[in-house]
Amino acid sequence: MKKSAIALAMFFGLTATSQASSITGDAEAGKAKSTTCTACHSVDGNSAINTYPKLAGQSAEYLYKQLTDFKSAAAGGEGRANAVMAGMVAPLSDQDMKDLAVYFSTQETAPGSTPEDMIAKGQKLYRAGDAERGLTACTACHLADGSGMPLAGFPKLSGQHAAYVEAQLKAFRSGDRNNDLNGMMQDIASKLTDEDIKLLSNYVSGLH
Repeated sequence: MKKSAIALAMFFGLTATSQASSITGDAEAGKAKSTTCTACHSVDGNSAINTYPKLAGQSAEYLYKQLTDFKSAAAGGEGRANAVMAGMVAPLSDQDMKDLAVYFSTQETAPGSTPEDMIAKGQKLYRAGDAERGLTACTACHLADGSGMPLAGFPKLSGQHAAYVEAQLKAFRSGDRNNDLNGMMQDIASKLTDEDIKLLSNYVSGLH
């Protein structure tokens, strides 16, 4: 409970100070620069391969952070290590990354789906968490509809590929991914079972 209270306090402090932030990119320029992204993420950012994330409709703030984190890690700094993305971001300037982030944020996310037998349990865990295990509800940061809070740095989850979400939750749980704000996702994922992750991943895919 103490960790949850601290995390929520930090969250409210962040949202209060983040309202002025914005990504100044050019969507048309981003579209022209996105040709190298299409093999994995498709032209409009709705990746056809479920192990690659849908970028369409994701907030520009979140996309820009991930790109800069990939670039930082590739240069030997802190960030988000990924062998494929390291090569992709290497030639990008800061403005390139802003343009790409803005372009993909303007695209519409293709809806996903949730298996019928996972809806009830997935919804309960997503909306209520599990107090006994100290699991905060996902809605606290990602909202009931999964749209996220862009200015606070919390990504949109609705419509995302279940396989991708599952892989990321497991990466947070193992510590292989650690570019989350103040370790919040690592802390939450450490309390999730494989069944929890499967339920949540499939549930958010069908949110729209």
